[in-house]
Amino acid sequence: MTRIFATLSVVGNLGLVLVFWLGWKIGDDALSVEVRKQMSTHFLSALAAIPVAMLVHSVAFTYFMGTGRWIEETSEAYRLGPEYRDKNIKLKYKILPGMMLCIGLMLATGAFGAISDPGANMRMANSKLIHFSLAITTLLANLLVTWKEWQEIARNGVLVEAVMDRVRQIRKEKGLDKPANPQPTKA
Repeated sequence: MTRIFATLSVVGNLGLVLVFWLGWKIGDDALSVEVRKQMSTHFLSALAAIPVAMLVHSVAFTYFMGTGRWIEETSEAYRLGPEYRDKNIKLKYKILPGMMLCIGLMLATGAFGAISDPGANMRMANSKLIHFSLAITTLLANLLVTWKEWQEIARNGVLVEAVMDRVRQIRKEKGLDKPANPQPTKA
């Protein structure tokens, strides 16, 4: 899962970097046709990149939900105790606040981007500065949070492997993995 998540987070973060770069190079003459094209490209790219970046966070959370359920059921079935599940829950809740922060920042950045559009019906003082500041904050936060998510996914993978090792040991001790009595074959 770590390789899959690393690939997804690189794609998501590169999308956000592209959107930031496209916004950075927009000119100042809001009435110019070229600037309007740049703004449209920036806007449409953001509409594509933000859902992808949010999807990356959703994949991390879904992974923890799935492995948490598996650890819980396996722990009950093999009477492993609550320690494995407790560790899984702690790992999941380490990433949840950052994940929610990133999603909120992406939404706020988009909202202030829409307000800072000269063609928008709504106006707000300093909206361009706020949008720019939020864009930087969003980009940096997303990079840091996806790095933290990747670390916790790796730690959770070690935990899942520890549960598997314990299950293998229990099954071996109880003779559950021995082949069943073979049926005689007819010649």
